[in-house]
Parts: sequence; C-alpha cells; structure tokens
Amino acid sequence: MCGICGKLDFTGSRIEEGLIRRMTDRLAHRGPDDSGVYLRRQDSVSCGLGHRRLSIIDLSEAGRQPMTNEDRSLWMVFNGEIYNFAELRDKLEKKGHRFTSRSDSEAILHLFEEEGAAGVSKLIGMFAFAIWSEKTKTLFLARDPIGIKPLVYYRDGRRFLFASEIGALLADPEVQQEIDLEALDLYLSLNYIPAPYTIFKNIRKLQPGHLLFVHDNSLEEEVFWDIPALGGGAAADRSGGFSEKSGQARPGRAAGGFDFEETKRTLFHALDDAVRSQMVADVPLGAFLSGGIDSSVIAGLMARNATKPVKTYSIGFSDMPMYDETAYAREVAAFHHTDHHEIMLNSREMIGAVPEILHAFDEPFGDSSAVPTYMVSRETARDVAVALSGDGGDELFAGYRMYRGEAWYGRYRLIPRLLRDGLIEPLAAALPESRDGRISEKLRRIKKFVRGAKTSLPERFYAWNELFSREAREALLQQAWKTDASPARQIFSAALARYPGDAGEDALNRMLYADLKVSLPGDMLWKVDKMSMAHALEVRVPLLDHRFCELAFGIGGDWKIRHGRGKYIFIEAFKDILPRKLHNRPKWGFEMPIARWLKTDLNYLISEYLSRERIRREGIFDYHEIEKMTADLMGDRRDTAWKLWNLIVFQAWHASLGSRRHTHD
Repeated sequence: MCGICGKLDFTGSRIEEGLIRRMTDRLAHRGPDDSGVYLRRQDSVSCGLGHRRLSIIDLSEAGRQPMTNEDRSLWMVFNGEIYNFAELRDKLEKKGHRFTSRSDSEAILHLFEEEGAAGVSKLIGMFAFAIWSEKTKTLFLARDPIGIKPLVYYRDGRRFLFASEIGALLADPEVQQEIDLEALDLYLSLNYIPAPYTIFKNIRKLQPGHLLFVHDNSLEEEVFWDIPALGGGAAADRSGGFSEKSGQARPGRAAGGFDFEETKRTLFHALDDAVRSQMVADVPLGAFLSGGIDSSVIAGLMARNATKPVKTYSIGFSDMPMYDETAYAREVAAFHHTDHHEIMLNSREMIGAVPEILHAFDEPFGDSSAVPTYMVSRETARDVAVALSGDGGDELFAGYRMYRGEAWYGRYRLIPRLLRDGLIEPLAAALPESRDGRISEKLRRIKKFVRGAKTSLPERFYAWNELFSREAREALLQQAWKTDASPARQIFSAALARYPGDAGEDALNRMLYADLKVSLPGDMLWKVDKMSMAHALEVRVPLLDHRFCELAFGIGGDWKIRHGRGKYIFIEAFKDILPRKLHNRPKWGFEMPIARWLKTDLNYLISEYLSRERIRREGIFDYHEIEKMTADLMGDRRDTAWKLWNLIVFQAWHASLGSRRHTHD
C-alpha cells in the first residue's frame, strides 16, 4: 500500500522536483518506507510522478517506484495490492516478458505492455495507479472496481494533477481551492461527499471501476467494470468467475429457481478463495475482529487457511457497554483459536483522539465511526502491517436496518392511509431521537422509518439516507452558499436506475446496488482508507473481491432478507464457522455517543467551531439555526447531535483550509 501523485503541465514549463517532493511529503503517512520521483519534459508536455512506499510484497530495492518497463518507455506509480499477480506473471513470462522484481506492481506494467488498457479487467485486487507513456505522451489512470483505494485529480486547462489524497494536490499553490456548492450540499445531506465530487470545484474523484486517459490536455473517461446484466428470478446463472478457479459447479437450479444449498456452497468456496488469496504478504498480517458477522466470517476463513494462529484485533469500551462488542469477539477468537488482542479504551481516550481525527481528513467527513476505526487501526499497526476486515457484507447481503425497512414497507402500506396519516405518523413524529440508550435508539429507528416511508423507491431510499432535509439545508445556509441542485437525490436516483437487473423487480437488490456504487466507496471505504493509512496500515477487504460481488448480486433479495432477518443466506452459508451465539445476533451499528460527548467533554467543540463570532465571520451558515440546534440538544428537546457534529467537522476542515492557504501565501 502506498501513496501516489503526479502532474502534467501543458504550457511547456518544466515541473520542479521540489513540487513533486512536497506532494509526496503530504503522503508520507501512507508510505513511510521509501519515496521516489520521475520527471520528464517532452516538447510542450512535462510529466512528474511521485511515490511513497509501504513495503508489503517484495521488500527489496527492486520494488521501488516509480517503476519502469524494459525499454523505459512506460513509467508507473501504483497504490494497492494485486492478488492474482503470480498467475499474471507466469502468463506474461511465457510471452517473453522479463521481470526484475517479485512485486505485484511490475505485473501491471507488463500487462499494460501486452494488452494496453484492456488488461485492467484482468486485475483482481484493490488499486489506484497511473501509467505515463513516453511514446504516446498519454497518462493512463485506473481505480479498482469497488473503489477500495482512492484517486483524486485536478484540472484547470493548463495542468492536470492526481494523487491518493486531496492534501497532496493542495501542495501545489496553483491548485485553486474554491468550495463546490453542490459538494457542500452533498455533505450536509449525506455526511460524506460521494464520487465524482470533492469539496473543491476543480478536484474530482475518479469513480470506481473507471479509467481516465489524459492526452493533449483532453480527458476521456471509460467504465471497465460493473455488475454484469442480471437475469430474472432469484439468482443469475453464474458464479462470479470463481467456478473455474475453485472447481466448484455453478449454483444448480431447483424446480422453483436456484438450489439454496448449492448457492450456499458456492458462496462459501468463493469467499474462501478470496480470503486465501489476500493472505499473501511478506510482512506480519492480522484481522480486525469486531464480533459482528462479517469480521467473524473473515477471521474464521483465515483460520482455515493459516498454518499458525491468526492474529485478531478487537476494540472495546470499558465505560460504554452499549458500544462494547468484545464478548462476541472473544467468543469468535476462542472458537477459532486465534492469537487475540483486545484493545480496551475508555471514553476519555476516545475523546482525546478526536482533534487529530478531525484533522486527518482533507475534506469534510461526518461519519463518527471514523473515531473507533482510527483507534483500532492505530493499535493494530503497532503489531502488523496488513489487516483483513469484513467491510462490504452489509452492502452485499442487506445487513443494515434500512434494507429491512424496505422489506417492512410493503406491510406498512397495507395499513389504511387514514390511520397512517392521522395516527401513526403524528405519534412517530413525537417520539424521542436519542441514541444514548437501547430503547431510545429503537424508538429513533421507528421514527426514521415512518418519516422515510415515501411512495417511490428513490424517495424512500434518499429519505432514509438523508441527514439535513432540503428545508433544513435551505434554512441553514446563507444565500451565497445555496444551490438549486439536489445532487444527492440525483446521484441515488441515477444509481437505482442503472441497476443491471429488471428495474420492476427486486427493490432490495436495487438498493444494495446503489449503496455499492455510492455510499460504500464514498463513506465506508473512504473512512477505512483514511483512518488506516494515517497509521501506514494496509486493510484488505475479501468480501469486496469484484467476483464475489458479482456472485452476491446474482442472488435475489428474498434470500438475503427472510423471516425478518438480514443477511439470511450469508449467515446460513457460513454457520459452521460461526459460534452459535452469533447465528441470530441482530445488527448493532458501530456509532459513538456523540450526543453525550457534546453535552460534556466535547462541548468545547461547539464553543470553538460553532461560536456566534466564527459563524458570522465566515458567512456560510445562519447562526440562529445552529443556536436552535444547540439549545434543543442541551435542553433534551431533540437529538440534533449528529447535525451539530456534521457542522463541527466541516468547521474544523474549513479552519485547516484557511491555515493551508496562509502557508501558500
């Protein structure tokens, strides 16, 4: 895992090595082991590439980057891991390619020599990379199918820059830092900013599964991967490409569709293959073990494929029992005889890390689960350099409450409208919104379900994802910061419409597809990458092997939620490697007690970032709206903590932006 960056200048000016070095310095946390720079001016085009290395496979000098091919006509910087590189290498060597290292990176270069951009579809892994061709004076960029690794770029008509993180782009003082109003609207709506947007107008995220070609100051973007077209029925007739490798037959059809037991076996062997392939490393390796279903399955499959006890890492909260899952993690660790490490923290330790976490993001990001992710990454990185995680299972197999809400929606609509409008909805609106207790949290969920039970699927899906409503955003923003667009609604509607199956059927899989395309890379994966790479820890996600994702979307929603239980077929497929206590365990979100903290230890953040003086000086938000939200929280009238947290995160980011601008000046 590494940090990459680069610049093209189309004005004929030479790119200074010092600039590329400053960009790589901004990425030093991603790659503390080594750094490298490539510079070349050809006629009116100059190219500079930079790399920070975190050595995982082939720790020798031969694995250094920027990396070149035999005739030095191609130069590459790469971030990620390619799990089928050994297989690719064997095939390429038979075609006459000569390798000088054991690294997975070099396989990409030779594959590009052999097949050009089309070769990307043969890569299995997580990646973001750029290849500069001196022959064609073309820069080629690619991001992995699911968006596990980030890649951002800037263009202003005279220059093009790219990097693993926005902060590296801002090392160039010529990069404009104008806030994008639509991105601000997205952030207030969703708590994160999905691709292709970033908080800056001229900086964009390359979307997952996309290629970008930069030549003669023009950009051309292509899609190289998506979920294949799905047939009707409960499942599509394919196994995601695992059958040939594992020797497993495709799911067999029963009279009413696919055979449930055969599909379970296919899922098991497919994920087992993915885990095995991702356990290859030349450095110590472990696993995050939260005690939830997904991380427990990954730890169990690792234990099956390991020759010695797997190192597992859990984080617990000594004074926050509602959020502590260490008992479940302990059960899994004992079941698989792992070398288990339990990291117990108290709320003061968590709170103490908040300031550094707020400054770790280079654009606003309000998901509070970044706090525990940062902490478990920090502690795990003291012991290993690579950790496998269970991210992605909820988005593939319907683990979140929102998906069960969709399953309940049909029943809710059977209630007479008069009763819904006149009794249920007013009662739900009056329910409390606190997340600080299990009962109050359940009441909050009921309230959210009823509020979001709209007529159309896009409206429901958006309402259940929304933080600040359109009306709330209108009231909060000063006139100069408002936008007539509704980008979040448009992004989700477009993703739902692109679902490759029958648009009139399987609403659940349509929702899962939209989350795979929007919220998974924009929220969950963005968070894990930033929080883990802040500590130079590589996190691998076997559930998001793109072949396994294809397999998952070939399974109908009626097998994912059954009898009111989410992830039904997934749990059934892996029951034998899960302790019995986890078989019927309900999903419990990994969020922090932000309301309690803002009322006590983190109250200073409200005073610092949401003060009347600061808000009015900046002129972005209406202070009266913030004042009302603060009063509602402190008076226990309404739980506005998540909205206040969202604003605090934005304000902390905005303050750091101001300091960067001052440094450039």
